[in-house]
Amino acid sequence: MNNPAVKSKSAALSNYLNVIIAFVVVSIIGIIIIPMPPFILDILLVVNISLSITILVLTLFTHSVLEFLSFPTLLLVTTMIRLGLNISSTRLILSIGDAGSVIETFGSFVAGDNYIVGAVLFIIIVIVQILVVTNGASRVAEVSARFTLDAMPGKQMAIDADLNSGLITEELAKSRRSNLEKEANFYGAMDGASKFVKGDAIAGIIITLINLIGGIAIHSLQGSYTIGEALNHFGQLTIGDGLVSQIPSLLISVASGILVTRTANEKGFGDTIGGELFHTPQVMYIVATLLAIFALVPGFPFFPFILLATGLVVAGYLVGESQRTTVQEDLDSQRQAAMQQESAPVEESASQFQVDRIAVELGYGLIPLASEEQESNLTSQIAAIRKQLSYEMGILLNPIRIRDNLQMSQYDYVIKIKGNPVASGTLYPDKFLVVEPGGIEDEIEGIEAKEPAFGLDALWVNERNKEIAELNDYTVVDPLTVLVTHVKEKMKTNADELLGRQEVKELLEGLKEDYNVVIEELIPDILQLGDVQKVLQRLLREYVPITDLVTILETLADYGNTTKDHETLTEYVRQALKRTIVREHLDDQGTLNVLAVHPDVEERVSSSIQKSTQGSIPVLQPQEVNRLFDSITQQSTMLSARGIPFVLLTAPKIRPAMKNLLSFNFPELAVLSLNEIPNDSAIESVGTVTMT
Repeated sequence: MNNPAVKSKSAALSNYLNVIIAFVVVSIIGIIIIPMPPFILDILLVVNISLSITILVLTLFTHSVLEFLSFPTLLLVTTMIRLGLNISSTRLILSIGDAGSVIETFGSFVAGDNYIVGAVLFIIIVIVQILVVTNGASRVAEVSARFTLDAMPGKQMAIDADLNSGLITEELAKSRRSNLEKEANFYGAMDGASKFVKGDAIAGIIITLINLIGGIAIHSLQGSYTIGEALNHFGQLTIGDGLVSQIPSLLISVASGILVTRTANEKGFGDTIGGELFHTPQVMYIVATLLAIFALVPGFPFFPFILLATGLVVAGYLVGESQRTTVQEDLDSQRQAAMQQESAPVEESASQFQVDRIAVELGYGLIPLASEEQESNLTSQIAAIRKQLSYEMGILLNPIRIRDNLQMSQYDYVIKIKGNPVASGTLYPDKFLVVEPGGIEDEIEGIEAKEPAFGLDALWVNERNKEIAELNDYTVVDPLTVLVTHVKEKMKTNADELLGRQEVKELLEGLKEDYNVVIEELIPDILQLGDVQKVLQRLLREYVPITDLVTILETLADYGNTTKDHETLTEYVRQALKRTIVREHLDDQGTLNVLAVHPDVEERVSSSIQKSTQGSIPVLQPQEVNRLFDSITQQSTMLSARGIPFVLLTAPKIRPAMKNLLSFNFPELAVLSLNEIPNDSAIESVGTVTMT
């Protein structure tokens, strides 16, 4: 498709098509002004009828309104074409008393020898079009436009939530926003365009009356016909002209009604209707029984009822047999696969008995979330967040094992790291989770819950209450998004456990082509692979991304000959990554808000530090620890209430010990040292931590 010659031909064809369409639209004025010979009018009327049928059939094969966005404009153009042809035919009827073969044939075929019957049929068609089809389509378009516009903020927030959680890419988010805007514009345009169809029907009635009265008056007064002959001749022409214009108009109205009442579906109109209307044999048997009873009632025609009842019985039998065959084929294929698996030689290996680094277990009620038949399923969404976390944190994550667990409750799930549960939750596949960070104030019926990833107050609601929540600007999330977001947060908070020696080796292999010098210098002459892994794990434990792996390796090479202590090496690396670390904690004005540690506290912590295999930790009295924690809790509560992001700032020599001391009670609190703040960063002190 990238062939320049093909692109050039496509562009030329597109230009020709634009010119042709522009010529057709402008020619409408010519049709109204310039007298048309009857044979040319015949051709144009046939083209008009064909165009109407084409549009109607096209809407039957359209899956979504997004596939036919030009319909409102096309509705206006076809309306103007019909009016132009109607005016041309009126000119011919009034001037020469003839409007071509098409109109004459329609009039004689429908009306026959009785033009009153034709007039009644014409009036019925106009009434059906104005009062039923056009009114209904206009109302649906109006309501759809209003609800689409009202739901846009909620849908846009859902798209933003999916983007922020890594479920979709930026390109897919842009595409969904564009489709949302196009859909809203379509229904708004249809709301206005449907008024043209109603006006066209009214104009058709007026023109028909003009043809009848004007033709009789003009040609009877000129002596061409007697009153009776004029009434018969022009009555037939008038009915033919009205039908030729109103039948295409009715087809377009039906097409507009079908289009605005369609919901997004991967199947066409026929497949959808057939699949939903005739998929239950029991329904057809019941209807057949009722029709057979009607056939036996005296006075009812026996043959039509019994014929249709027989047809429904045969259809029900065929549908049932087809369903049974499908089920049997599925069972046979499953049995065959199981037999092949049993007969295959079992090759045991150590990897078969190892636990997965990360796994998600689902209750049987949540298994459909992982179905490959859905366009958006758990497998594809988790693959997307693995890729996003790789970019954010700089690590290569192993595939996530997804399995069912029949011992769990049907709507429960468990997230496991190295075979151990780290999180769990409950989902309702037929409901939606309504989340509002500030708390849900309006009364909405639902099941109270906590958003599992961030612990926010939430409600599980049904489809009707979901629309109410969206109108109140609450965040509405589907069950799959809830689960995927929870998995992502657990992967992020446990990234250090997911980074093994094998993953570190793969990271280094990816850098070897461009940075082989630093890797060969560092490993194994200065540090072993396991030493590098321990430093990277310590960084990830404090949510420091390792995306700048080259700087990390160069720093380890600089200081690896001086010390082998992993904690000390990590501090050197943190100082080299100071801009990356500080950037994550700046406020909207680019200022780093710090909660300073009182010098007395720093001195007390420094004098009590002891080394262990887990790193440095201060050995303080329990009352000292309690006072320190109370001071931090008081300060953090006040700053969080004011919406101020902050970090705890300490002296470099006590930073690791302070972080280890606070890691259990304050896991989200970032602890930085003075050496980790760039000289050009703006700093503002927002409080002091004491032990008093």
